[in-house]
Amino acid sequence: MEGTPMWHVYILKCADRTFYTGITTDVKRRVKEHNSSGSGAKYTRGRRPVKLVYCRRMKSHTSAAREEYRIKKMTKKEKKILTYAHIHSPKRKIYF
Repeated sequence: MEGTPMWHVYILKCADRTFYTGITTDVKRRVKEHNSSGSGAKYTRGRRPVKLVYCRRMKSHTSAAREEYRIKKMTKKEKKILTYAHIHSPKRKIYF
């Protein structure tokens, strides 16, 4: 679908070793906002710096929101496994 933005679900690892999950159409911009501006999520403002540890491209806002919800329900251990597998995947896309 031309003109339709590509959505991404992402996980950030915060300075306090907690995880933050969100969705966006621009991963690079969003991570920068989390690290430097007031437009980052309230959760990450006091936990800077944050680091992108997982990112997955989704076909629609709806599918991204569903995946975000699924990840948010995971335990911290499950999120660690997911992010470890992603970081060490040879098919991983580098966003910046």
